Amino acid sequence: MKIIDFRSDTITKPTEEMRKAMYLAEVGDDVYEEDPTVKKLEELGANLVGKEDALFVPSGTMGNQLALLAHTERGQEIILEEESHIFMFEVGALAFISGLQSKTIKGYKGIMCTSDIERAIRVNNIHFPQTGLICLENTHNMAGGVITPIELMKEVYEIGLNYKIPIHLDGARVFNAAVGLGVNVKEITKYSNSVMFCLSKGLCAPVGSLLAGDKKFIEKARKYRKMLGGGMRQVGIIAAAGIIALEKMIDRLEEDHYNNRLLAEKLANIKGIGIDIDTVQTNILMVNIENKNYKADIVINLLRENGIFVTKISDYRIRFVTHMYISKEDVLYTAKIMKDIFE
Repeated sequence: MKIIDFRSDTITKPTEEMRKAMYLAEVGDDVYEEDPTVKKLEELGANLVGKEDALFVPSGTMGNQLALLAHTERGQEIILEEESHIFMFEVGALAFISGLQSKTIKGYKGIMCTSDIERAIRVNNIHFPQTGLICLENTHNMAGGVITPIELMKEVYEIGLNYKIPIHLDGARVFNAAVGLGVNVKEITKYSNSVMFCLSKGLCAPVGSLLAGDKKFIEKARKYRKMLGGGMRQVGIIAAAGIIALEKMIDRLEEDHYNNRLLAEKLANIKGIGIDIDTVQTNILMVNIENKNYKADIVINLLRENGIFVTKISDYRIRFVTHMYISKEDVLYTAKIMKDIFE
């Protein structure tokens, strides 16, 4: 039976071109900053997002946590959306590693209102923690791959300038946002002081993310990376795949968006399923199960019997994520199976 795996774009495997580049990669000791392939990847990544410098890290979570460490001081408070990845899915590291307190804001489809952000900034008072950082997520995973509008990012950035608070962008899927908006990614990332973006999701690299910012910020993050055990050695072997990801795999994200929209349109016509079509903007689809006879676990098991894998979000919500290894034919087959289950 063919497996159609919608659980995440993290399940993508490196392309043949990536595998060849990894085999042939010129390497050195990256802790000594002597790996030429890593240097090439970091320079390429920094240029793509319009930052002075970049740092190759094993994961997006490490990249985000390095940003928190480098931007803040222990005891400060950071502002972030209540279902953001940094708050929800990074094991409480903001408190455990950086000694930070979180000020969460309920967003509308993952997007925080600028007036709410400004109200959340702490005034200078001996009783209060100082606001040290504002974090944005674009695209927003739990909102269903929703894109934060550029104009809103600009407004948040200006708030940061006014209050001298840096902005960090969790841009794990920021290239999906850029493709979805039809703009150069720099039009998004210029409204942040730092940005983390993943190579190992829709871009298909096997491992790694990049953290980008100014040189002083990256110098600080590099030392924290060593402290957290992220100082790798001949890591050019995997950085080579990251170079291919950035040079060859960004434009094809549009195909994932098309397949996701097609799937949403097909499923929206099935009785017992609810989809907020406004959130179908990139490659993530949240499906609400309105037929209370079918809990998520039941639907997931029935799909698995037909070779289709999805993720449970809650008792009556499941998630589909399209990627390079999901075809139009896979989408049509999945829609047929979902129709059979509910009708």
